[in-house]
Amino acid sequence: MSREWTDAHVSVLLEESVAILAPTSGGTYIDCTAGAGGHASAILAASAPDGRLLAIDQDPSMLAIARERLTPYGDRGRCVLGSFGEVAEIAHDRGIAQANGIMFDLGVASPHLDDPDRGFSFQRDGPLDMRMAHDGRPSAADLVREMTFDELARVFRDYGEEPAARRIARTIVADRVRRPITRTVELADLVARLGARGGRVHPATRVFQALRIAVNDELGQLERGLAQAHEILAPGGVVAVIAFHSLEDRIVKQFLAERARDCVCPPRIPVCVCDHRATIQILIPGGLVPNEREIAANPRARSARLRAGRRVGALSVR
Repeated sequence: MSREWTDAHVSVLLEESVAILAPTSGGTYIDCTAGAGGHASAILAASAPDGRLLAIDQDPSMLAIARERLTPYGDRGRCVLGSFGEVAEIAHDRGIAQANGIMFDLGVASPHLDDPDRGFSFQRDGPLDMRMAHDGRPSAADLVREMTFDELARVFRDYGEEPAARRIARTIVADRVRRPITRTVELADLVARLGARGGRVHPATRVFQALRIAVNDELGQLERGLAQAHEILAPGGVVAVIAFHSLEDRIVKQFLAERARDCVCPPRIPVCVCDHRATIQILIPGGLVPNEREIAANPRARSARLRAGRRVGALSVR
């Protein structure tokens, strides 16, 4: 990965994220998706001289970039290889009982999309891989080869919101009998042969998104990560999440909304009996999207949305 890319890379909604987290000296922060270290370095800079940050990423190559970028901050910034779905366990293992701010920047980093060997994009031919971490999980090629028709159709429908999910799944099952589908361009061409929906979006875009989500259990990780972040978020602390597609954003929105409610009794019960109290204050109703200047500089920021909540009430006891 080039040094030029690292130096030129600017994280999406960077200023807005740091502003909502409001880092202070002496605070403890966690970047659950360190990537190239953009948010992490900005948080450390804003929390000088004594703020500390734990940077987590499941991709060793990206974590190496983050580690180099955080070098000027010395032992104030620590990097650890791991999944953001296990943020509480990772934090506790490193002596962090609670955090004043927790950041999630979801989605795929540009180096993943730009490197054909990672298999995330069909713009250039490469192995149909899509794994964020090579930890023994199946690749996208494995799923395409082994999933049943019903399983493939469900993945394309639920994770890609693909209207032609069953037709695409049926074609894959028929095609793979003749030859295995192991390359990105092979799969993209197969989907394209079924007919594009029109517009500028390639017909395989949703299929690739769906497979990537399935391979990396992205939605499951997000649900677990948000729950664990809530567990270790200090009173007054802020959790901030940048999502890049509707499935992620819906999970974040529902997570914040459910914890911002006092009563969770069923509507048929006229008087509250649950004694539930809100533990989150929503800080950005409706979320925040990039401005036109940022989108012009980085078109991949177009679909980003930032949501955030502040912890109210007592910290959970583990």
